[in-house]
Amino acid sequence: MRGAVRGRRRGAVLVLAAVVLAGCGGEAPVPVAAPTGTTTAAPTTAAPVTTAAPQPVAPLTGLPVSAVEARAALAVKIENPAVARPQAGLTEADVVWEQVVEGGISRFVAVYQSRLPASIGPVRSTRPMDPAIAAPLHGLFATSGGQGQYLSAVSASGLQLFSFDAGDDGFARQGPRPAPHNVYLDPAALYAAADADHRTPPAPQFGYAPTAGTQTTVAQGTAASGVDLQLSPVAAPSWRWDPVARTWARSEAGTPATAADGVPVTATDVVVLRVEVVATDAVDPAGNPVPETLLAGRSGEGLVATAGRTVPITWTKGAEGDPIALVAPDGSPVLLAPGTTWVELVPTGSGSVTVVP
Repeated sequence: MRGAVRGRRRGAVLVLAAVVLAGCGGEAPVPVAAPTGTTTAAPTTAAPVTTAAPQPVAPLTGLPVSAVEARAALAVKIENPAVARPQAGLTEADVVWEQVVEGGISRFVAVYQSRLPASIGPVRSTRPMDPAIAAPLHGLFATSGGQGQYLSAVSASGLQLFSFDAGDDGFARQGPRPAPHNVYLDPAALYAAADADHRTPPAPQFGYAPTAGTQTTVAQGTAASGVDLQLSPVAAPSWRWDPVARTWARSEAGTPATAADGVPVTATDVVVLRVEVVATDAVDPAGNPVPETLLAGRSGEGLVATAGRTVPITWTKGAEGDPIALVAPDGSPVLLAPGTTWVELVPTGSGSVTVVP
């Protein structure tokens, strides 16, 4: 009897335990969201874009250089009668200006910056238009001498003046020619004597085409094989296009021009400016009136010869220290071919310009 009671109690306990367990396990578990399989990418930083530094170019030629020479421009007055030819150092000039002086002969203002020859000459005296030619360079000016008013004008224009007559270093008489056709210059001596205000490279004086074929003569000009100039009855230079060398070769009265070392005188660009030339009150030792080419505050017509082609242009010059601006027929600035430039100042009255097809 007791055994039966204990059995019933044990069964009741088991049933109660089962009910409790059933109550605890009957509630469904809360589901957990599964991973989606996507991840957020780590932020990335774009690689820096590097721009190559522009290729430096020589300021007075537009030609590419590894570095611009850290020196000022040097303008040298060089004579050009037959007795002075062939001249030394003429082919190393970046720019050469040709002007008419007394007696109708021509003289040069040769400008150096990217290259320096060992010797330059024969060096002669300055003239009244030289400050307007060289002042925009803000550099050095070398001459054998000249009238006091013209030398003072060179200094007043902001140029540093060096003169043989003043006894400045770098000048010497040499060679077989008689005086005054035998003054030559060592340009290194002048650069050594340059003051602190005249050691900076010049600003460009002309515009240059950025790529081949974009010169103004190519876009707006016509083909030409040569240009004949008459500066005066005794000064008649000419230029002929050399398609192989791609330069204009100079002749003096029909004779090919060479420098003292035998190298032909050539130019990448020939710029012809029609200018007014007037007689001043001054005279030379022979009694001839000293002419002046009027440039500052003036304008006129002209011609540019580049890459075997020519184009008519107009030119304008503001103040004495401003460079000459060249304008194409469509009103855009003239773009030359990078290289050496000769500027021919042809009088409007007595001079002439003939393009050879």
